[in-house]
This record gives sequence, structure tokens and C-alpha cells, in this order.
Amino acid sequence: LLMGFVLQVGHEPLPPTVGRNVLGRKVLYLPGFFTYARHIVEVDGKRGLFRGLTPRLISSTLSTITRGSVKKVFPLEDMEHVSNKDDVKTSLRKVVKETSHEMMMQCASRVVSHPLHVISMRCMVQFVGREVKYSGVFSAIGRIFKEEGILGFFVGLVPRILGDVIFLWCCNLLAHFINTYAVDDNFSQASVIRSYTKFVMGIAVSMLTYPFLLVGDLMAVNNCGLRAGLPPYAPAFTSWIHCWRYLSAQGQLFRGSSLLFRRAPVPAACFPID
Repeated sequence: LLMGFVLQVGHEPLPPTVGRNVLGRKVLYLPGFFTYARHIVEVDGKRGLFRGLTPRLISSTLSTITRGSVKKVFPLEDMEHVSNKDDVKTSLRKVVKETSHEMMMQCASRVVSHPLHVISMRCMVQFVGREVKYSGVFSAIGRIFKEEGILGFFVGLVPRILGDVIFLWCCNLLAHFINTYAVDDNFSQASVIRSYTKFVMGIAVSMLTYPFLLVGDLMAVNNCGLRAGLPPYAPAFTSWIHCWRYLSAQGQLFRGSSLLFRRAPVPAACFPID
């Protein structure tokens, strides 16, 4: 949890190392997962790896409860699931209906759980500036309400919901069209392939929608009084669109998406060519 987020905000406390890419050329690599894990343990002890875990668990619990409540109000039994016997028009209609149902559950759970997500992000990011402003769930709730009001609990919500909606529709529709037009029913393993299509599409689409996740998380800590939400890590953004444009201009929309092989953003001319 902690390690991924501090990389998202651009915190790089350890220097890069020289390595070689698949073509044998020298490149700078930023420290990866295990190196940063050791660094965090050295600074904060093993407990430091779990900063923000309590509000994150509460957030996940609220999300699960909300999804369950929505399912009770709109039972899945009332939904028509796609069948191989359906024609193209009917199957597409069912996919749209199922996706709309998923979207409704996801948006509701995101809205309910987001305040605890904001608290979790701020607890974690205190590692950067060694702050103790957010030390517990209840004290954090009081502080955010006092300093920012109700809206303070929902900063970064819009890009995260947009990312969720785009992910669901792209993933479900792509999987449907691939299963319908690319997988031949006469193929013996057609059913097996169809069962994995949505999973594979989910991985691919999640990479495309990652910038929404990044922007949402950065907005959750931006200009909240913590060092990681202020220059030099980021300017005080006026909106999530401002944040997106800033990251895009810097070529940083996928910052923190990888925890293993992380290339340092430096000009290739900095390296001697063998």
C-alpha cells in the first residue's frame, strides 16, 4: 500500500542504478519493490509498510456492504444473462444491461467508501514529510471536516468514478465483441477461451485507465497541508483536469504503475554508448 502510493506522488528517496535493457544499452533504473520495502523498514520499521491500512480496510468493508445493499434493491435474479442461444442484438442488449447494473453498484460503493480512501492516502503519504497530522481514523475525520468541510472527503472522487465507468464499459464490451466475432464456436476450446476473455481484457483496460486512478489519488492529498501534496512534488491543483494536464505535460500519467522495472525519466544522451 504505502510503497505504491509514495511512488505515485513522485517521492524517490533512493538514487537510480545503471543497468542494461534488452538491447544491451545502458539505462538508468529506479529502485523497485524490494529495494523500497527495505528502505521503508529501515526508516519506519516493519510497521511502516502498513501505514493507512486501517482506513483502507474500513473503506473496502464499506464498499462491500454497499454493493451488497445495491444487489438487494436490484436483485441479480432479475437480470438476463448472455446465452450462446442469443442473437447478436439480444446478447448486446443483455451486456449493456448487465454493465449498467455493475456500473450502478460500483459508483455507489465508490461514493460511500471514498472518504476513508482519502484518509488512507493521507496517512500513507505522511511518510514523505515525516508528518503526524493524520494519526487515526476519527481524528482524521474531524480534521478534514474542520479544515475542508464535507467536500474534503470527496476530493479525487470524480476521476476515480470516471475510471471505473470507462473500465467497466470497455472491458465488458470488448470481451463481448471478441467472444462474439473472434472466437469460433466450432473450436473445441471456445468455451474456455471465452471464460478468460474478460479477465484478459480487464488487465489491458486497467492499464489504459490507470491515469484516472493516479489523478484521483494525487487530488486526495493535494494542497492538504502535507509535504507530498505541495511543491516540489506537485503544484496546488485547482481541479483534477489541471492535475491531468500537468502530469500529461510532464509525461507522468503512468507514474507509479510499475513497481519492478522502472526506467528513470532522463535523456538517453546522458549515457555513454558502448
